[in-house]
Amino acid sequence: MSDVDRPRANGPADAVRAATRTYLRGEALDMSALATELGIGRATLYRWVGNREDLLSAVLAEGTERTFRAAIKDAEGEGVPLLLDCMRRFMHSVLDTPPLKALTQREPLLFLRLATTPGAIEGRAAELVGELLEQEAANGRVRLTLPAPVMAQAIIRICDIHLYAHLLGRSDPEVETALQLVSLLLNAAEQSRTE
Repeated sequence: MSDVDRPRANGPADAVRAATRTYLRGEALDMSALATELGIGRATLYRWVGNREDLLSAVLAEGTERTFRAAIKDAEGEGVPLLLDCMRRFMHSVLDTPPLKALTQREPLLFLRLATTPGAIEGRAAELVGELLEQEAANGRVRLTLPAPVMAQAIIRICDIHLYAHLLGRSDPEVETALQLVSLLLNAAEQSRTE
C-alpha cells in the first residue's frame, strides 16, 4: 500500500492499537516504522503518546488489565483464597505470554524498569488488585488493616519482585514464594480481625 493509499491515524488510541499489534507479534517497537504505518510524522506520534517507553508502558498496562480480568473471571473461592487464586492465575498467565517472553529476552532491563517502578503498568496492576480487595472487604470476606490502595501496592511489589526473579539474577520465577508472602500479608489482616 502506498503512503497515499494508507489511512491516516486519528489520534493516540490508534497509535496504542498499532503498537499493541506490533507487541503481540513479538516484534520490537520502532517509533519510525509505527509513524509510517499510521501515516503520520514522528513528531505527531511523539506528541500523541510520549516517547517509546511511554507507549510501551501503555501497551503493557492494557495487557496487564486484560490478563488480570481473565484471571479474576476464572479464579475460585472468596476472600483470601480468591485473591491468592487470582494472583496465581495472573502471574502464570504473564509468564506464559509469548510476546512478553520476546520482549524480556530482547530488552530485559527496559522491561524491568517499566514493570517494577511507579508508572502505568504498576499503577494499573495496583488499581485492579485494589478493586478486588475493596470488593472482598465490602462483602465481609477479607479485612484490610490498611487502605486497599496501600495493600494493593504492597501485593504488586511482592509479586513483581518474585515474578521477575529470573530477570533479576535468580534462576527461575518464584510465583509460589510471592503467593506465600501475599498470604502472610492478607492472613495477618484476617488474624487482627478475630483478635
